Amino acid sequence: MRPADYLHDSKSLAALAVPLALTQLAQVALTTTDTVMMSRISAEALAAGGLALVIFNQLRTMGVGLLTAVGNQVAAAAARAEVVPKEAADGQGELRELLRAALALATFAGVVGAILVGLSGEAIGWLGQSQEVVDRSRPVLWALAPGLLPCLWFQAIRQVTVGMRRPQALLKITLASVAGNASLNWVLIHGTFGLPRLGLVGIGLATSLMYLFSGVALYLSARRDPELAPLLSLRIWHAQPSTLRRLTRLGLPIAATYGSESGFFSVIALIIGTFGAAALAAHAAVNQLVYIVFQLAVGLSHAASISVSRTVALGRPQAAVRLARTALACGAIAMTLVAVVYLLEPHLVLRLFFDPNRSSDDAASSIASKLLMIAAALQFFDCAQNIGIGLLRGLDDTAGGFRITLVGYWLIGLPLAWLMGKSTGHDPVGVWSGLLIGLAATATLLLRRFARRSAGSEGPAVSLSGAN
Repeated sequence: MRPADYLHDSKSLAALAVPLALTQLAQVALTTTDTVMMSRISAEALAAGGLALVIFNQLRTMGVGLLTAVGNQVAAAAARAEVVPKEAADGQGELRELLRAALALATFAGVVGAILVGLSGEAIGWLGQSQEVVDRSRPVLWALAPGLLPCLWFQAIRQVTVGMRRPQALLKITLASVAGNASLNWVLIHGTFGLPRLGLVGIGLATSLMYLFSGVALYLSARRDPELAPLLSLRIWHAQPSTLRRLTRLGLPIAATYGSESGFFSVIALIIGTFGAAALAAHAAVNQLVYIVFQLAVGLSHAASISVSRTVALGRPQAAVRLARTALACGAIAMTLVAVVYLLEPHLVLRLFFDPNRSSDDAASSIASKLLMIAAALQFFDCAQNIGIGLLRGLDDTAGGFRITLVGYWLIGLPLAWLMGKSTGHDPVGVWSGLLIGLAATATLLLRRFARRSAGSEGPAVSLSGAN
């Protein structure tokens, strides 16, 4: 392939990946703001509110996964309409139908998820938490629950804007929601401007209101876009059952994949938690760093996924393979830059979490320094496996990606993490080494499957003539 082709693909991916990655980072800032505000109330409030956020975010993440394939379907439909002008009107109708079905699916998932979020407050007492934490978590969960519905509406419209390669408004809206969330948190916690003083519950209510703001703001922004406005049909009761079934079939494995990954990392944290407070603190700090950098991979993954859907719909499988290589190369460059910082300035990086002048932090800081060295290598595989999931999603192969992650996370990564942690004398370094191997295996299997599917050795994953 010519270098010019790779340069063109890099620019195309960057145009979509950069705003998406920045949006992801802004969303991390949103949850970080909630956590910081909780810590300002009290340690008990942080424990209770943090537990509520974990439960809410688990269901929110799975709901987002359920809608993620919408962007790929929109990208393919838009590409077909571009190359066959006489089908442009039909293509616009298909895009409108995809949004209607996505909003209908989001409504169903949002209502069911909100009920589960609220009811989970009655079940967390079975998890061995203190009664005070349980009692303070329940009202926060009920305050967070209504926010799941507008959150998923936002995601449905977001997938259409991304599929149409017009994500520019996402970053502005997310940044505005971060600022608004911080301000509203303060107002509702302390009861300023004559409002009632809600304390911890105010944080949950502020988050729900910001999700509503984001959803409305994205809709209004799309209404002003000449390419998006004709697609914005809110008549979800007109959604066709066949489209709903297709989106559900594609979305359920993605939701399961997201839930599986989240659960996998939660179990890793529980294992390290048995090694002592210093080990858990070190893991939490380095894991947060990995999570922040992971958002770059998420942006690349979505951009590559949407681009592959377009090229396959246009009947250009070789271009899809080239896009995959370009995305992996871009990911490798980004992870290399991060790894250099980890390796050259580990103490500077960890100073965000540990005070070098506080002796009580010494043990955790020492463990974290070692974990950071593993993280420098681990992030390459974490990025690659996330891009691999996106590439398979671009081929509509969401079920295959889910099965591979089950093997990589639970059958390889988790047993190795447990065994290596125990065999090294309850050392978190052993756990992270097992985690690294699990992610490496997952990335290898995902990319191998993409190479085989894109080459057609297992039969067509999608129709290259245009039909889905």
